[in-house]
Amino acid sequence: MPFLRHAVLLLCALVTLAAQAQAPELRELSVDERARYAAALSEASALLKESRYAEAVAKLDALLAQRPREPQARFLRAVADADQGRTDEAVTALRALVADYPELPEPWNNLAVIHAQKGDYESARVALEAAVQAAPNWSVAQENLGDVYARLAAAAYDRAARGDRDNKTAGAKLAVIREMFAPARTPAR
Repeated sequence: MPFLRHAVLLLCALVTLAAQAQAPELRELSVDERARYAAALSEASALLKESRYAEAVAKLDALLAQRPREPQARFLRAVADADQGRTDEAVTALRALVADYPELPEPWNNLAVIHAQKGDYESARVALEAAVQAAPNWSVAQENLGDVYARLAAAAYDRAARGDRDNKTAGAKLAVIREMFAPARTPAR
């Protein structure tokens, strides 16, 4: 038994060393470096809001070259991809981000939004439930989850109404949900 215990300890030590050898530089940033990094993130975010994607992506890629696992830069990079219509790249980046940081609700929410835009409400529901689990009081995720539940309900009511033409309640419920998602009408003048 002592041999087995030593073999397990040696294996653990080797795995740890191998992981450290493959890991990017994990040194702590100085106060000044942290301030510069935060300022660069803020600049990239502002560039995204102005739809200056090339500049934002260049800045984010430079930040990620320094700290490839930094979640906020990774998130903003995924947002840039999504905003430019590169949803496959955004989904890949967001999935990697939630795998590394499942406690962050924003990547889950953005992943859900992309799924919902594609009509994949079941995947959107799963992602939003993870967002709500991570941040139960975050109203954005709660509202988005409610919208996804309503879309799922609409699909079920539609199937029920088509399956039984005499089922008036399913059709009425479907009409309520469709009205809820109808574009707002501007009042006549």
